[in-house]
Amino acid sequence: MRDRLLTLSASPSLAVLVVAALMAGPVLADWQMDDPYKMHYPQLPDPNGWDVKAKYTKVLADDWQCSETGPVEDVHFWGSWYKDVVGAVRWYQISIHEDIPDPDGDGPLFSQPGELLWLRIFYPPEVTVKPYEQGEQGWYDPYNQFWVKPNHEQTWQYNINFIPDPFIQEKGKTYWLDVSVMCSYGEWGWKTSLDHWGDDAVWSDYVPGGYTPWQDLHDPTTGESLDMAFVITPEPAAVVLLAVGSLLLRRRRV
Repeated sequence: MRDRLLTLSASPSLAVLVVAALMAGPVLADWQMDDPYKMHYPQLPDPNGWDVKAKYTKVLADDWQCSETGPVEDVHFWGSWYKDVVGAVRWYQISIHEDIPDPDGDGPLFSQPGELLWLRIFYPPEVTVKPYEQGEQGWYDPYNQFWVKPNHEQTWQYNINFIPDPFIQEKGKTYWLDVSVMCSYGEWGWKTSLDHWGDDAVWSDYVPGGYTPWQDLHDPTTGESLDMAFVITPEPAAVVLLAVGSLLLRRRRV
């Protein structure tokens, strides 16, 4: 035991990483700007954008391209509540679909979610929620073509980590992430993003056995394309192991 302590004391950087590995879960539960990701790039929330209604049975979806083959064990997204009245979430429905590419380029058609590949219900204890930032934000319900701006100020970050039996994504492939939130009361919306990638986000209604036809999302006042705010990240344990491996390689070269 004494020898092991001496070894760690002689290798302070390694000791720090060992401690970090033991604390990986709590430390990496909330995604930060400089944290790693495994998609084309993070789609960060627009502090003065829209929250699009995604209260179950409404479903929103946006596409991403996988940049690292492996499990989708950590998903982070941003949202807000209508008029900042925080409701009671019963559960979050998260699903992943294959991609149906846009069949006509600049024509009226658009890419959209295809076959359902994975679906999971998460309950509030499984989701970490934290205040993120504030701004003058709008509310948009595409089903009723209702919008109002400004409507609320507070943005919330939602973190789902260590997903059991996760979906395995393949590098270079495009997928769609679907989000819908069941609330006992209150209206929840998925935040639009400052960053755009691929095709427009889409919306639908979930019905037994599937979805109503997908419709693409545009800013109700300008007509510009809307994308949703989310990021898919490496699982925390993998991040720490990569850091440890990098340090050991550097020490070996020295």
